[in-house]
Amino acid sequence: MEKLTIREIEEKLISVNGPDSIFMQTLLNDERKGVQQLLNKWLKWKEQERKIFEKYLLMTKYEKKYLKQGYQFIAGVDEVGRGPLAGPVVASAVILPADFYLPGIDDSKKLSEQKRNEYFAKIHEKAIAVSIGIVDVNEIDQINIYEASKKAMLAAISGLHVQPDFVLVDAVKLDTPYPLEAIIKGDGKSVSIAAASIIAKVTRDRMMTDLGKEYEAYGFAKHMGYGTKAHLEAIRKYGITRHHRKSFAPIKNYVKKE
Repeated sequence: MEKLTIREIEEKLISVNGPDSIFMQTLLNDERKGVQQLLNKWLKWKEQERKIFEKYLLMTKYEKKYLKQGYQFIAGVDEVGRGPLAGPVVASAVILPADFYLPGIDDSKKLSEQKRNEYFAKIHEKAIAVSIGIVDVNEIDQINIYEASKKAMLAAISGLHVQPDFVLVDAVKLDTPYPLEAIIKGDGKSVSIAAASIIAKVTRDRMMTDLGKEYEAYGFAKHMGYGTKAHLEAIRKYGITRHHRKSFAPIKNYVKKE
């Protein structure tokens, strides 16, 4: 039988699911360096696929637990924007269908901007319901960031057009009319919370990017309001804006000096 070319092998590998096929055994016995390189690349790719799938299964543990108990609409809730010196705190609540599958989904902080945007679109496309809660800087200064984060989360939950019957939330215990489980580092342990994390992060980042167009000197699109060296230098040079959190150090120290 005539040997396949390297290009033909590469094209055929795309449709191979497992390492036990006759085709794969043939490749193992093929001494050509190019074939062995392709095979090693394919094996690494399949191993990565396996790890991603297993990670995803682990992240559905809480959803499966409560689905088995009879709950149908499980909302994942998370917030972003506690630490920045400027901008709002943004929360999201997401209800995913039981058959939802998005390999690679994770805590939004662990994903690239490109992946977050890609997953943002897919979550909106497939989710049963998505909602956003936003608390602006004036209210953050009035009630403190912890209370503002909780308020944003509660607003996101109440804004869902499908009423949840169970809530999974990242770390924070909320006073809701629904049964709830708070999960420490839940954005990396629950697919629903991870989805909410991505929706909240992309939404806030886009808000800060728009803010950056209005206040070009501050670089909001780059640091999203966090206290980077460039951001602090801009504050020292140009002062604070109405979007800065006056209750936060070092902003409040700067305000006192003024």
